[in-house]
This record gives sequence, C-alpha cells and structure tokens, in this order.
Amino acid sequence: MPIEVEKKYRLTEKQAESVIAALDEAGARYIGEDEEENIIYSGSTLSEKNAVLRLRKIRERALLTYKKRLAGDGDIKKQAEEETEVEDPAAMQKIVTELGFVPVLIYEKRRRKWSYRSVEIVVDELPFGLYMEIEGSVTSIRETELLLDLDDLESVHETYPQLTARYGKRNGEVIEARFQ
Repeated sequence: MPIEVEKKYRLTEKQAESVIAALDEAGARYIGEDEEENIIYSGSTLSEKNAVLRLRKIRERALLTYKKRLAGDGDIKKQAEEETEVEDPAAMQKIVTELGFVPVLIYEKRRRKWSYRSVEIVVDELPFGLYMEIEGSVTSIRETELLLDLDDLESVHETYPQLTARYGKRNGEVIEARFQ
C-alpha cells in the first residue's frame, strides 16, 4: 500500500498570500483549484485499525480513499493510502452504507494546488480556517520549507476529519463543516 507523507500548517490570510507569492517567485507550477465535498465513513473495522474511508466529490467525479495512520513522531505524518476514482458517487455511497459503514463527518474544502520540484503543495480553505500541506518525501518537505522560508508557520498534527470533529456542527448523526 502506498505511503502518504505530508506536513500540514495552519495559515492566516496574510501567511497564505505570502506562501502563494513565494511559490510564484520560486517558479512553482500552478495546477488549479477545486471545490470538494468529503464524506468520512466509520465502522467497526475502520475504528479497530485507526483508519478512515473517505468519499471525495469534486464536480462530477469522485475518489474513494482508504487511509490508515502509521505510527510516527515529529511534525510530518505518514499514512498508508489506497485511492481509486469512482464513476458514480451516488452508487458508491449506497455500496459503502450497504457494507455497514456510516457517514460520520462531512467537510467542504476549496483547494488550490501547485507542483514544485518533487513535492505537491496545496492551500486549503475550510469553513474553519486556512491550511497548507506539503506532500513528498521527508527530505523534500524539509528542503521546500527552507526554500520557501516557512520556518515561522505553525504545523498542525490533526487531520481534516479531526479538525471537522472539533469545529464542525452536528446535523443529526453527522458532524458537518460547510461553507454558508
């Protein structure tokens, strides 16, 4: 199973503008912007494995992702991750619930994405704040931090589902973080 290696940072509006300017100045390639709806499912086997099942909807397409947090220390997180594109998101939602998984969290996100050297950098706006993630090898993440002068940014260890659980609003059995 592939391993996702990333570091997340909380940003102020001003810091986000500075990061974007630094990416432009460094010659990072802007890939584009998307709006997402992420549905996190729970079930006994997922809880036992410290894993999540996510259905991410982006326009007419969707991705089904299984993630399992790996033990580690420090500010860079590692997760085993399997992901596949889904042709029919509504059918996949039915399949997942028929298998006994229930939606527990839903969060919306506006994501801007860049490619820089051997890393992917995203700036995410969620209803509860701005965040940046750098994904790549541990060495390439550290190099990118130095090249973009990111040493004064606050790193965040929590995942978006954990942040949604903290900042979202309960709607029946589901906690949601949606834009108004």
